[in-house]
Amino acid sequence: MPHTIRNPIEWTGEQIVNAGHAIASAHRTLDHMADTAHSPIPAVRKITIADVRESLAKGFDDFEAYRSDVLFVGIIYAAVGLVLARAAFGSDLVPLLFPLASGFAIVGPFAAIGLYEMSRRREQGAEVEWSNAFDVFKAPAIGGIIALGVILVMLFLVWLAAAWGIYALTLGPAEPVSIGAFARDVFATSQGWTLIVAGVGVGFLFALLAMAISVVSFPLLIDRDVGLDTAIRTSIRAVKENPGPMAAWGLIVAASLVLGSIPLFIGLVAVVPILGHATWHLYRKLVAR
Repeated sequence: MPHTIRNPIEWTGEQIVNAGHAIASAHRTLDHMADTAHSPIPAVRKITIADVRESLAKGFDDFEAYRSDVLFVGIIYAAVGLVLARAAFGSDLVPLLFPLASGFAIVGPFAAIGLYEMSRRREQGAEVEWSNAFDVFKAPAIGGIIALGVILVMLFLVWLAAAWGIYALTLGPAEPVSIGAFARDVFATSQGWTLIVAGVGVGFLFALLAMAISVVSFPLLIDRDVGLDTAIRTSIRAVKENPGPMAAWGLIVAASLVLGSIPLFIGLVAVVPILGHATWHLYRKLVAR
């Protein structure tokens, strides 16, 4: 088939049309977000630790069923972790290496939205493959999903700023001369232990906030056409009404991400998909249909 080379006027006209479609789509999305604001909050159930364990088991089952399809998500996570680690070492930002790794707990719920969609489709008995992860972008509440994702990214950046501030007030503000020297300062000085205690404490608060506003919000926005404010309020209510089980869930997520990050982030290849699928099943137990 002969290839037709378009002239610059045709190409420019096509780009203008595409831009117009994109602007119209964004406008419709914003209108839809406004229309669904303050929608009714669904009922939230009480759950137990057994429900958390069962959600994890179902998440592992989903992972086993679609292992080859979801491993790419974990590979992306591991690759991002390695890039961040290399950037930290290359830019003399060693004090931010742990905050960067622990920040996965903040942005993870957004990165796993495709996994929620795959679990949702499997629950319905539909055929599922890796491409179905992108069906989430067809959800009516995609505007709310993206907005909440931006909120989590901003929260992650604030956490990095806070972590650097803690370092500057304890071992800083000068950057460490080497990784070995930094490790010695952290574990062999009183200022280093102050850094550990303050960093873990503040990081816990950031992770708790991220979990509270997102653990139910993303699955709910994928599952139902509700407003972003409704999704966040439902998520916060679910955490408040189930403090014990949700604390256990948070510890499981944190411990899994830490263990997955230690061997050069390789463990995240499996950890992230399992946690993503499990989050969907936890949502099913927390929110009444």
